[in-house]
Amino acid sequence: YPSGNLAIIITQQKDQLICIVQEDELRTTKIRALFQSDGRSTCYYPNGDEWINMSIQGGQYLDQAGNRVRRWMWPNLSPGPHTPLSPIFVSLNRYVGVRILAQDKIFISFLAMGRQAKFNVGTKVQVSADSQLPPPARLGEDELLLLAFRVRILQLFDRMRGCLTFPSSEQWNKMQPPMYLMTQAVKILELCMAADISEELRSSIKAIVNA
Repeated sequence: YPSGNLAIIITQQKDQLICIVQEDELRTTKIRALFQSDGRSTCYYPNGDEWINMSIQGGQYLDQAGNRVRRWMWPNLSPGPHTPLSPIFVSLNRYVGVRILAQDKIFISFLAMGRQAKFNVGTKVQVSADSQLPPPARLGEDELLLLAFRVRILQLFDRMRGCLTFPSSEQWNKMQPPMYLMTQAVKILELCMAADISEELRSSIKAIVNA
């Protein structure tokens, strides 16, 4: 970003590519979108609520109250009727936008100081009848809270290491947390969406991992 904060991270874990869009903030690393080469992607509202969720089957668009506004299936899952996708464009913030045209045409556009960069993070993933995604793991309230606090404690330890490395400056505030902590935070939020828990607890867990 023009502020110097990191906007987009592209990394590889084993045989999978992951693209992460972060908010333009210094002291927190709030994730605004996550795109994976296995066909799973999620965009988040500024408060951390799920905005758009996509899988190899299709996707859904939610409003800020959590109500489903749109739902679609990718056409490559035919034969049979399917709900087509109408193009979607959302602005994650004043610099980053996401345009969804097809499963293999999902574009991130970054515009700042008169210059633009564009990334295609879409992928073409075929689904066979005997190769469906397994249902998401459903954890209880205690397990989800323990996972969230574990990630938060690891985040605090990482910030303490940064403070010890730069004890007389504010450089440690600009350091990004390890990639594995960012990935774990996203996975916990995904588990919360699949779990049968109250909205109050879901909001509390989001606040813990995004603090």
